[in-house]
Amino acid sequence: MSSSAPTGQGGGRRQTHQVLNQVPPLTGFDVADDAALLTALHREGGGWAEAELHELGLLAGSARIQEHARLANINKPVLRTHDARGHRVDEVDFHPSWHELMGIAVSHGLHAAPWADSQPGAHVARAAKFMVWTQAEAGHGCPISMTYSSVPALRQAPDLAATYEPLLAATVYDPGLRIPTAKAGLLAGMAMTEKQGGSDVRANTTRATPAGDGSYLLTGHKWFCSAPMCDMFLVLAQAPEGLSCFLLPRVLPDGSRNAMLIQRLKDKLGNTSNASSELEYDGAVAFPVGELGRGVPTIINMVTATRLDCVLGSAAAIRQATVLAANYASQRVSFGARLVDHPAMTAVLADLTLESEAATTLALRLAGAADRAARGDTAEAALLRVALPAAKYWICKRTPMITGEALECLGGNGFVEDYSPMPRLLRDSPLNSIWEGSGNVTALDLLRGLARAPEASDAVLAEIDLAADDPRVAAAAASLRSLVKEATSDRQTGERNARLLAGQLTVTIQAALLARHAPAAVADAFCASRLGTAGAGPGAPFGSLPDGLDLAGVLVRSAVTSR
Repeated sequence: MSSSAPTGQGGGRRQTHQVLNQVPPLTGFDVADDAALLTALHREGGGWAEAELHELGLLAGSARIQEHARLANINKPVLRTHDARGHRVDEVDFHPSWHELMGIAVSHGLHAAPWADSQPGAHVARAAKFMVWTQAEAGHGCPISMTYSSVPALRQAPDLAATYEPLLAATVYDPGLRIPTAKAGLLAGMAMTEKQGGSDVRANTTRATPAGDGSYLLTGHKWFCSAPMCDMFLVLAQAPEGLSCFLLPRVLPDGSRNAMLIQRLKDKLGNTSNASSELEYDGAVAFPVGELGRGVPTIINMVTATRLDCVLGSAAAIRQATVLAANYASQRVSFGARLVDHPAMTAVLADLTLESEAATTLALRLAGAADRAARGDTAEAALLRVALPAAKYWICKRTPMITGEALECLGGNGFVEDYSPMPRLLRDSPLNSIWEGSGNVTALDLLRGLARAPEASDAVLAEIDLAADDPRVAAAAASLRSLVKEATSDRQTGERNARLLAGQLTVTIQAALLARHAPAAVADAFCASRLGTAGAGPGAPFGSLPDGLDLAGVLVRSAVTSR
């Protein structure tokens, strides 16, 4: 290839230079070509879905889908509050690429399909597919995740669940506002946050007034409501009995629009393909879900599932950023050698790969716990109660730092929008840390789990002890036990150290899982650099690895091949 300067005196074009040493886009590869993900998929009971996982992986890695991802993000959703004649319509228009991505996600059951599947490992398979497909484009995962998460909450209203759950689980993407029971498939969202309360949902002021026929009329507002084009929403509002949960359909059985008014769409840092909105309710019809006055315990089932998706989505983002950086460094030459062969870059990329391996392994372990808990396993439910908020805090909090480091591996090219997805990944990276409880909220939720459910801490520590034959894991487990005891014995100390506890718990369980399941090079490098006194610790700059590690054995885990 060549580049030309302006026309010279002879009227021709002069070649000024050749374009060399530029890395082509990473396309035509299988995103599911991820050894940590595939082995965890089989270990946690979802191995029967591997063929479909590779099908999604090839789609996600294709140039066609990558172009859809780009178009869905540069063509933001547009709100139409009224039609041309002045009628209120509250429609959100999306680019066709958004609908293409949504259609693929729904057709592969990334939404609520696992709830209709009695096969063990259905939720694990769904988690792995979600991790692969969200690497195509993360924004459209929001309505997919909320639909998945709505079912366990909705089941607390059996009559409503009997009507809507089959349509929520259907693998048909059917956009557009119509009577829910007349559609081939439904999507669900949630509306909790209000401007005066944020995470403090008990401060909500939206009122729910009994209508006399079993329904309620909601009046008030919501400050954040993502994916407002969904067919129905789980909403928190103040009923006479106290804060309660309700199901609010966008279209009523008679075909009329419910009084859910979209005031505006948020102008966000990232996640731009997905519409997030401010809402007003003006006597909107809704139906109670669960016991009146117990809205938080009712909807917490939905929050738990979406928190798992935050972990899955962040682990996927870490993997994607790491693969992009490793692929670039394996082809780019500087100072006479490939970037990856320079010792400083080797260490950085190996460190990022360790983060990816640990995040993926723990994310799938949690998905396995969720799958077994959904089938009645109380021990796995106990483990999830403590390990999930800790992982939600740590992995989501780490993602922006990891993504930023991966972007820097591309140098200035990583900062250019049309060169790679890196700028989009960096903008999106903080969001999972905010969704479903920001850092302090999830860390404090970990404390509540330890205080209210001692069996939960026992379950996590028992999981860690399975790797106690590694002296570094055993020492970290002993330190963690002391920190748990200290945090639960004094409330003020516990709250002050909640973040420290969440991070240490997550890193220790990651180390235990890798010690048991990862290749020796990965397990040894992670334990050496994250546990004990030999390593620089999990807060050290990326690339600060001890001597004597098999970094080549680590780096092979983030290598992919275009087809």
